[in-house]
Amino acid sequence: MNLQGKRSPTTPCDVERLRVIFRGPPLVNCVLTVLESVSNSSLRTKVLVADSVAMSCQLLVDALLLSKRYEAVAATTPQDVVLALDRDRFDVLVVGTSFLTDSYDALRFVSEIRGLHREVSIVVLVDTLERNMVVEAFRCGAQGVFSRSGSFQALCKCILCVHEGQVWASSAELEFVLEALVDPVPIETRGLSGSRPLSKREEEIAHMVAEGFSNRQISERLDLSEHTIKNYLFRVFEKLGVSTRVELTLYALKRGQVPRTRPQAAHPRTNREPRLVGSEN
Repeated sequence: MNLQGKRSPTTPCDVERLRVIFRGPPLVNCVLTVLESVSNSSLRTKVLVADSVAMSCQLLVDALLLSKRYEAVAATTPQDVVLALDRDRFDVLVVGTSFLTDSYDALRFVSEIRGLHREVSIVVLVDTLERNMVVEAFRCGAQGVFSRSGSFQALCKCILCVHEGQVWASSAELEFVLEALVDPVPIETRGLSGSRPLSKREEEIAHMVAEGFSNRQISERLDLSEHTIKNYLFRVFEKLGVSTRVELTLYALKRGQVPRTRPQAAHPRTNREPRLVGSEN
C-alpha cells in the first residue's frame, strides 16, 4: 500500500484531503476512499450558556449539543464565564437575567463582557417581557433578547441570527425600544454605592443640564433662583457620583437618557438659544 498525502486546491472551507491509494493489480489499483480532514467544530456555532441554576443551564447545553449546528458549554458563575471566554473562542453568549441575584446586576455584567469581548454576540434571556429590562438589555450591548417562554426552536434561530450579525427582537420588544427612543426615561442611579434616587425636580434639572441649558436659563424656565438651581445640582452630582456638568451629560448620554425635546419655557419672553455644555451662566 502506498500512502500519499496530497493537498487539494483551496476550497471554500480550505479542506485538506488525504488520498489513500492501493498499489496492486489493475482491477485493484483504484481509489478506495477519500478521507477529508474536516473539523466539525469549525462548522458549528460555539455557544456559552450562562445561568445561575445549574440544572436548567445544563439542560439547555444538552439540547444544543443534540444538534450538529452547535457546540455548547455551561457556566454557572461570572468567574466561569470570564475564564471560558479567556480560554476559548465563542460565537454567542446566552445569559439569563437571573444569572445574578439582581437582574440589573446581570445586565451590567453583560455590558462588561461586551466591552471585553466585542467579537462575541450576546443573547439575553428574560423571564418576562418587562419594558425597562428589555430596553436596558439592548442598551448594555445585547444583540438579541429572548423570552424564556419561547420555544427551543425559536431560541436556536435567535442564536443563529445574532451570530450572523443580525438583531433579534420580537414585535413587542421592538416597540419597547422605539418608545425608549422617543420618551425620556429617569436617570438611573441603581448600582452606585450609597446612591439615592433623584427626585422629580432633580431629574428635571439634570435632563436640562444634559441638554445644554445654563443655570440662568434653567432658573428662568422653572421660575427658581439660580442659587436654588445650584443647590439642586449639588445634590444631583452627589447622588450620581459626578463632579462637573460635562460628566453629568456623558453619564446621561451613556444611558440614552437625554430627552429628544427641550422643556417648554416658563416665560415666553425668553427666546435665547441654550449654550454649549459646560456653560454656567
